[in-house]
Amino acid sequence: MSAFFKSSIGLLGFAFALTLAGCSLSEDRAKAVELDGTPLVGAGENLRAEALFDQIYMARLARSPIEQAFEGNRDQQHLWDDLSEEFALETQQLNKGHLAALQRLKAERLSDANQLNVRLYQQELETDIKAFQWSLHRYPISHMSGLHTGVATILIRLHRIESVEDANAYILRLRKVPELFDQLIDGLNRRAEQNIFAPKFVYENVIDSAQGIIKGYPFTGDSDDSSPLMADIKRKLAQLDLAEEDKQALEKAAETALLEFFGPAYRKLIAALETLQDQADFEGGAWKLPQGKAFYQHALRKMTTTELDADQIHRLGLSEVARIHEEMRALVAASGFQGELAEFFVASKTNPELFFPQTPAGKQAYIDAAEQAISNMQQRLPQLFGLIPKAQLSVKAVESFREQGSVGSAYYQQGAPDGSRPGVFYVNTYDMSLMPKHTLQSFAYHEGIPGHHMQVSIAQELTNVPKFRRAASYVAYSEGWGLYAELLPKEMGLYADLYADFGRLSAELWRACRLVVDTGLHDKQWGREQAIQYLMDTTPTEHKAAVKAVDRYLVMPAQATAYKIGMLKILELRQRAKEQLGDQFDLRGFHDVVLGNGALPLNILEEIVNQWIENLRSKQELAQDV
Repeated sequence: MSAFFKSSIGLLGFAFALTLAGCSLSEDRAKAVELDGTPLVGAGENLRAEALFDQIYMARLARSPIEQAFEGNRDQQHLWDDLSEEFALETQQLNKGHLAALQRLKAERLSDANQLNVRLYQQELETDIKAFQWSLHRYPISHMSGLHTGVATILIRLHRIESVEDANAYILRLRKVPELFDQLIDGLNRRAEQNIFAPKFVYENVIDSAQGIIKGYPFTGDSDDSSPLMADIKRKLAQLDLAEEDKQALEKAAETALLEFFGPAYRKLIAALETLQDQADFEGGAWKLPQGKAFYQHALRKMTTTELDADQIHRLGLSEVARIHEEMRALVAASGFQGELAEFFVASKTNPELFFPQTPAGKQAYIDAAEQAISNMQQRLPQLFGLIPKAQLSVKAVESFREQGSVGSAYYQQGAPDGSRPGVFYVNTYDMSLMPKHTLQSFAYHEGIPGHHMQVSIAQELTNVPKFRRAASYVAYSEGWGLYAELLPKEMGLYADLYADFGRLSAELWRACRLVVDTGLHDKQWGREQAIQYLMDTTPTEHKAAVKAVDRYLVMPAQATAYKIGMLKILELRQRAKEQLGDQFDLRGFHDVVLGNGALPLNILEEIVNQWIENLRSKQELAQDV
């Protein structure tokens, strides 16, 4: 879920918040605790804790209609999130109240499972509370993500229309965009007052994307060339079992909302962005922001869930780059290629046989090949996992209105927890020169199976943990698993083609370079061109791909470091388990313990794996004694 989608409705009492969010607590559990932590006479501490977990989760969810949309909840589908400064302050106070309520629980009376739940929720809340001082340092809108495209994305992807009420809620959301964008503009202006701007290059891309949303009918052209939103609501209304005149009335109401509310809001946002563009510097980097060094260290801790500092991460990146280069040289030598690694890089970028054509047929061929790679892996899952999710996965191209500024070449969107919406592996087919065939498998494994779709869907389907853990997200854990999921098929022999294995190593090299480049840009005061050149010199990438990557890192400080940090931790824990368990090591069991607790901070993941190892060793020793 995008980090730019923030909480929404005003401060609510717990009872009202639970009602709005559709709380499903039983009456006994709901009565077991009050907000101030006062238990009913005779209520067990575990019952109190479990009720409190759900109350906090539902109260937080009730503050974000957008997060509810991702959850498949339609209770507030007529609303957008509240981006106001006042609401952010309320959220901070609410988080502090939630933390205090958890701290009042008597840990010694809780089960081991609930002691862990308390620790996890406290750590999550403490991180959010600490992050509040840096809230203006995060860019609420960039060429990578933000509500300028997020509004359309949410309506098109997540807002189902299965009734007149759903259609009216969609139209009401269109009419509420001016208020949402006024709050967004206010936040951008407050940042400008503190000299916090996104790099200059961001604004041109954002403006282009925003203008693309309001092209086509009814904004421009005729009804045969509809805008993305008009086309979406027409398509959804056509599927309703409704009289044609009623459909036409709803369509007309949507058209009016687009012309009179939605379009003017976008034009106002574009004008504000043009003003900010004139004030911004071309270069970026967290070090340029007020207290930038401290902010970046906070960002590293939040993203990696470790205490590693920028220097340690930078050195680790250099070491990993050197190691992967050696593996690549061995692969190139085995291929019979006559030349240095850098020359092989050039050959891999210029051989047209390694790319699908820039045609509709070529784009579809890429999607078909990705589906085949996922299907092949899916058949092998029982060899590697005891936990296999029920959720379905589909492969789709990124929509045309957002493909140019889309995050990365491929990404995953989670399905709805209730199964009403499948997970989606999105492929960006805008520029097929950035999508070589030999990286296709690693993308499919990372984003789909056994990567994010496995990890997210298993968490959503867990029944033995509270709701907040099923929805938890830690970048180092999830992206670390995604990168580990690229390696796992190698160990099963699924990268049989030399170029495919080279593609896998290229993907891992890219993540290792991120450790160097991200810390270079944000801590070591690298310039944008220096970072681009480092990627060009170190990896088999095209110049435009290097530019796109560096521009991503500039607007998302520290995020790119989480992938390799998380993967290395998972590999470290797996090796520890192998060494300590010997012949008793079970790869299926290891994977199930890593995935079977939902997303975790790396420090907690390590504790859980260590405990799993210790439990198995104790059983071994007991069996030997018997």
